[in-house]
Amino acid sequence: MRGTFFSSLSDIRPWFGWMPPTLGSLLILFVIGTLASTISGFIINRVLTRIPGRRSGSLIRTAAVALRHPAQIAITSTLMIFAIPALDLPVSLAGSLAHLFAVILVLAFGLGLMKSARIGATSYISHLDASADDREEDILGRKHLTQVRLLQRMAEIIIGVLTIGAALMTFDPVRQYGLSLLASAGAASIIVGFAARSVLTNLIAGAQIAVTQPIRMGDMIAFNGDWTWVEEINSTYVVLRCWDKRRRIVPVSYFLDNPFENWTYNSAELIGAVYLYLDFMAPMDMIRVRLAEIVEACPEWNGKDFSVQVADASDRTIMIRITAGARTAVRSWDLRCAIREGIVSWIRQNCPEAFPQTRFSAHASEGGEPPWDYDYSSPALPRIESRPPRW
Repeated sequence: MRGTFFSSLSDIRPWFGWMPPTLGSLLILFVIGTLASTISGFIINRVLTRIPGRRSGSLIRTAAVALRHPAQIAITSTLMIFAIPALDLPVSLAGSLAHLFAVILVLAFGLGLMKSARIGATSYISHLDASADDREEDILGRKHLTQVRLLQRMAEIIIGVLTIGAALMTFDPVRQYGLSLLASAGAASIIVGFAARSVLTNLIAGAQIAVTQPIRMGDMIAFNGDWTWVEEINSTYVVLRCWDKRRRIVPVSYFLDNPFENWTYNSAELIGAVYLYLDFMAPMDMIRVRLAEIVEACPEWNGKDFSVQVADASDRTIMIRITAGARTAVRSWDLRCAIREGIVSWIRQNCPEAFPQTRFSAHASEGGEPPWDYDYSSPALPRIESRPPRW
């Protein structure tokens, strides 16, 4: 096949005999590259992108679109490398062109590998998204999502470094320098280790997080007093989205060196607590019954966890602790707000004397006379009618 290709070039060369040999050879090389790029692009667009099928066909179509340009560059560079020896080019120019196309071929191959890794990760993640009913409660899905994202980024970094290294090693000075570094690998590794200590620390931490997974994509993290969601895990840093849409950029190594709260580690369910400070005269039986009605009417309640207890008492008030479970932390917040609003409104309308009150007692002096003539005591607090007031 190679001989056929060379003989075809030999037959084409006389067509450009009216031009200088070097210029004619370059023109033939340009025509070969243009035809190779056009034909390969046509095949990819007309054939591979029209393969039927929902799953395997969709993957092939996606890969064909993403890998179209690297494939065209690789095919064109390969044909031009094969064509250079059959053309009438000076030795120095032929060597330079062959070296240039070899570097382009290596870069195109590396770019294709990086895009292939991204296509595989995206396909797997889309399959997870399609099979997940509730992303917040899908612990296994978020576990796989975290592993795939971290492995994808690490693979892209490794492929990029190896590709650039392979392209540079085609140059003689760089190759000699690389061999000298290998000869003194001990000193070089120490120097590189000190220079890239923070980068290597975060890369290794990213690999540890992919395996041990103290955090996952979509986890809710209590970070410096804020509610945050893990929005993105990169190879060296983590993006945390706050409840008010602020973003916190945190090094990956932070989550291995410092303690933190992960509210969705094993389950997204969370038990929230509401604290009420009431008077000693508060009718607890009525309040407990009403709280049960409020919680059962809330769609955020998980139907399992609920309790009402007098948790503490001071010299003026008692503290009521209401606990209720919800399926997620956000729903727990909404549930607690609904409980607090509902019970305060009910107490205001039905038993306002249950709110905290200030009491004092005045006694007569030793002579039997009251300390003052005017009665400073306030009248009893009236109940608020359920009907609207008349203005």
